[in-house]
Amino acid sequence: MPPISCKHAIIISKLPIIQTGLGGIMSHYFPGYECSFYRSHEELTLLQLRRATLVIADFSGDLHNPRKVCEQYYSLQNQYRDIHWIFMIPRALYPLAVEFLMRPESTLLSEMEGVDVMVNVIQAGSRSAERISLTLLKPETEEPYDDRDDVMLTFSERKVLRLLGKGWGINQIAALLKKSNKTVSAQKNSAMRRLSLRSNAEMYAWINSTKGMKELSLFSAYGEQDEWKRAPLRDISLSSKSA
Repeated sequence: MPPISCKHAIIISKLPIIQTGLGGIMSHYFPGYECSFYRSHEELTLLQLRRATLVIADFSGDLHNPRKVCEQYYSLQNQYRDIHWIFMIPRALYPLAVEFLMRPESTLLSEMEGVDVMVNVIQAGSRSAERISLTLLKPETEEPYDDRDDVMLTFSERKVLRLLGKGWGINQIAALLKKSNKTVSAQKNSAMRRLSLRSNAEMYAWINSTKGMKELSLFSAYGEQDEWKRAPLRDISLSSKSA
């Protein structure tokens, strides 16, 4: 029996949870791919790049010199033009990404994209995929709320509540944000005070309300809890919601 042809994908992220999530997407939706995982583009070997048809690079980790990293990816793209390069970038790096990473064979995705967007981009391939996701093209300013109970959360409080809303526990959030459990719990409690929420049950009810999901951008958050449930990623333990 002849060997089964297998495509090769490279997944690059400094965050183990992102590596696991993307690996789960590939195994669930694209079983014909063999995946290799790296923490940095600097770990890539020439052999892996020659074999690869897809590279997914996540920029959401600890990035001290983004211009240098973009320049290095630019050089790799020039050398390996048969690869579909998918870059997951925070909005703050969008101008740099457009300057260095925008090529016919590359796609720029927001780090907050949903699983369905990632799946569609991979399925479309380097020739047909959208070059820049709509999330990155949307203006940053948020629409004003109609009611008078405007939410005044800090950036850190909003990030903690967003992750709680996606099913992360305090320990996981602390590890991801490189903060102590005490700090993350304090930010959660501070957010609850601002929102006049007296219990975890009230907090999760607010997070899952229309206003809460809008405030926390949970409709399009990458790795949204309902989306992960459609893929076999139970080992991530995203279902724990420890206080």
